[in-house]
Amino acid sequence: MDHIALATALIVGTGLLCATAVCIVAICRAHRTDVVAVVRALPELALTLVRRRRR
Repeated sequence: MDHIALATALIVGTGLLCATAVCIVAICRAHRTDVVAVVRALPELALTLVRRRRR
């Protein structure tokens, strides 16, 4: 693996780790009703992102 691919993998991995931490902290600090609303909206959000990527 060359240096550019390794650096890219590290950057993407670090970004995913940070995004995961931010999401977990946000869920822990939110009210229960907010968390339920977000979890219910996740499938619709995922479908929207998949449709957008296919274009």
